[in-house]
Amino acid sequence: MDWLNEPIKALDLAAEAAARARQAQLTKPPGALGELEALAIRLAAMQGVERPRLDTLWVTVFAADHGVAAEGVSAFPQAVTGEMVKNFARGGAAISVAARAIGAPMEVVNLGTVADIGAVPGVLHLPLGLGTANMTREAAMSEAQCAQALAAGRQSAERARRTGAQLFIGGEMGIANTTAATALACALLNETPRLLAGPGTGLDAAGVAHKAAVIARALERHRGALGKPYEALRCLGGFEIAALVGAYLACAKNGVAVLVDGFISTVAALAAERLCPGTANWFLYAHTSAEPGHVRILAALNAKPLLHLGMRLGEGSGAAVAVPLLRMACTLHNGMATFAEAGVSERDD
Repeated sequence: MDWLNEPIKALDLAAEAAARARQAQLTKPPGALGELEALAIRLAAMQGVERPRLDTLWVTVFAADHGVAAEGVSAFPQAVTGEMVKNFARGGAAISVAARAIGAPMEVVNLGTVADIGAVPGVLHLPLGLGTANMTREAAMSEAQCAQALAAGRQSAERARRTGAQLFIGGEMGIANTTAATALACALLNETPRLLAGPGTGLDAAGVAHKAAVIARALERHRGALGKPYEALRCLGGFEIAALVGAYLACAKNGVAVLVDGFISTVAALAAERLCPGTANWFLYAHTSAEPGHVRILAALNAKPLLHLGMRLGEGSGAAVAVPLLRMACTLHNGMATFAEAGVSERDD
């Protein structure tokens, strides 16, 4: 766990200034490309170059089951987690299709499902247990499990870095993981479950109310441990959520940009920032989820998502959809002529 104390890498302010100066010389009125300009400048600071690129990407989907599923908080049976792991590996899931479309390699990491799915080709099996414990009765993870889940995320980020990845996308899968993520968000933000709980995989109003009540019981059960971000993560989170936290922290410490996906990924991003302040300097945010609590979590991170499409699938799918927009920001920044190059007169001041 000593690696958690390693410093967050600083953004390259000289590269940021050079990119901003370049934007001021491109053949357009200042600010005419709106947020696309800011994105290119931000990526320049992250990559340490005047002209950033997004040629090499990395996608990891972490999967795990949750003991709190026993409380009836999901519209789908727990067997779906293992079934979806196989679907990821076969290339049939939304993120599998999207990753191919953006030219990103995708790894699938199974951290522990209730169903024994055996050795699945294309899946990295790192089982930490048969899912987490039921957080309404005990801590979701032991000390060892939480540390191992964080380390699994770190290792994925290291694999991404070794390939020269310029952008890391983390996805997740796990029946009942919106319940775990909502509980963790409530603890980190000191909010009530009634304000943050949503339909997840498709609960009706009664189902959402029941989910909020279950979360309230979990928060009460662990009330004495929730003042510290690590303990909140351990008691309320999931293997895949902790792995996302570990991956985000490792990316920030190694200087790899992260494109955060939806609700669950953003809760993991908030936990990472609370564990190591400054981590969020390395985050870009893909979209605003249809999950009602997402807006509150984004606000806590001062986040400006790129898209608002009503998505709530998870898996990293929303982040993959946003990649072409980021690439266009880089393409415009790098490819446009300056006033001097084009022989175009600049504005009169």
